[in-house]
Amino acid sequence: MADLSALPPIRYVNLDRDGVRRAAMEAEFARLGLHAERFPAVLWSALAPEAQARYYSEALNRRQHHLPLVGGEKGCYASHLQLWRWLLDSPHECAVVLEDDVALEPDFAALCTAIAQLDEPWHMVKLIGREGLGREEKLLGSQALSGRYELVRYRRVPSLTAGYLLHREGARRLLQARLPFGRPIDVDLRHWWECGADFRLLGVRPAAIRLADTSAESSINAPLRALPWPQRWRKFVLKARYTLANHRHRTP
Repeated sequence: MADLSALPPIRYVNLDRDGVRRAAMEAEFARLGLHAERFPAVLWSALAPEAQARYYSEALNRRQHHLPLVGGEKGCYASHLQLWRWLLDSPHECAVVLEDDVALEPDFAALCTAIAQLDEPWHMVKLIGREGLGREEKLLGSQALSGRYELVRYRRVPSLTAGYLLHREGARRLLQARLPFGRPIDVDLRHWWECGADFRLLGVRPAAIRLADTSAESSINAPLRALPWPQRWRKFVLKARYTLANHRHRTP
């Protein structure tokens, strides 16, 4: 059994209106005997225009992404930014960050405790990646971590933001590099080198969390949209640029 006294604080992001998701998350924590606190998610339309301008840059969006972000995407990103600021302002060395549409594996607490106690430097460790969705992970390497889990180094960082551990130094770097933002948060995090060439964004396998049934109906992310050919071409160009930059920064 995990030593819960060494478990980092757990915060889950949840909109005030999403009571069903809140109840499901609280039931998950109760099932595992864990203490977690709700972190109010940002409803983008409720923010004052000047606050919106501090978070989101339309000019940056035009340079970095193939589509303008919708309110849900902006609110999702702003929620994580506020949580990163909370960690930096807190006395904690790291924290567990969850979105409100996940289920936890039985050994979730032991894994999070093991990550928090790692001797090697790290800034963020994702708790779910491509393999959590039944796809092949793209890795540079792995090492034993805790029980059945391995700590992995990504060749290409997966885009999921459903759950991760964040170190306070990681929060500092992210806040420095991501205010304002122009991409969705999951896309931005894949561009890890923009937070410093030594930014350590790692992962675990197998996944320590699963996407719950509620994830099929997103409340803060964008719906899928059919793209006309100019946006498809723009998306292709940006993907190619990402591939080249990711390879360049991954190569010693």
